[in-house]
Amino acid sequence: MISICIPIYNFDVNPLVRELLRQAKLLAVPYEIILIDDCSAAEHKEVNDFTCKQETYIQLTENIGRAKIRNLFLTYSNYENLLFLDCDSLVVNNEFLLKYVEVIKQSNNNVVCGGRVYDLNRPARMKILRWKYGIKKESQPVDFRKKNPNKSFMTNNFLINRETLESIRFDERIAEYGHEDTLFGYALKIRGISIDHINNPVLNGDLEDNSEYLMKTEKGIVNLLHILAFVNYERDFINDLSILRFYYKVNRFQKLIGAVFTMVKPLIEYLLARGIVSLFLFDFYKLGLLIKYQRNFAFNSHNS
Repeated sequence: MISICIPIYNFDVNPLVRELLRQAKLLAVPYEIILIDDCSAAEHKEVNDFTCKQETYIQLTENIGRAKIRNLFLTYSNYENLLFLDCDSLVVNNEFLLKYVEVIKQSNNNVVCGGRVYDLNRPARMKILRWKYGIKKESQPVDFRKKNPNKSFMTNNFLINRETLESIRFDERIAEYGHEDTLFGYALKIRGISIDHINNPVLNGDLEDNSEYLMKTEKGIVNLLHILAFVNYERDFINDLSILRFYYKVNRFQKLIGAVFTMVKPLIEYLLARGIVSLFLFDFYKLGLLIKYQRNFAFNSHNS
């Protein structure tokens, strides 16, 4: 019936696995939990070993990245329905697995997304950037997600039919952090594969500190530029991402924006890293990074 697939990287997955096992044992359907560790640090492996080894547990000897590891679950899973959960997810609904089983029984949807929520309690100041961005941008109600189903696709909590994943797969050229879900959602869209959204969220159980999230954001922008080249700068892909739409909308002013960004980048990073967070300022920061790295891409392409 259902294979629960959890890629692990440097995180304590015990609470998630224990809750999934508790719920799964109450269901009258076949299930399995598969965990693949993407070469975590030794201390994290030690924390996870006892619980994980009770299930199907694979430890990789080298890090293969967020896209390739998801494809790898096809090798180890036995059922036709694969439920992917990020290792930092927390299940907060006692009927979480039951809801997905009911979806499987009642419909033929190829892909179903459950959503993500964040703790409403304000975290420490050094984690405020990730929390505020998550609350405002990622924690969207199901009705909102259904308006743009492919655009709202996220990899942290989704169900997919084996045949669909085998036919599309995650693009393994994406090894670094960022936007592998954007590309996969677009790949589903251009193949006419529908994504359904249900109200079955997991709680984000880990908030990076502000400085770490700024570094991951920069990696994500670089990844996005690679992906843009992968899809041959398709207008439909651009229109699905607000940052790309705005980037091309202000095309005439990019040199000016880039110059301003270069001057104020240290100040923006200082403010955001210390928890003085404006999402408008954060959006400008991402736009500035996009302009900066796109120039590098163009320069390298011209000189290659």
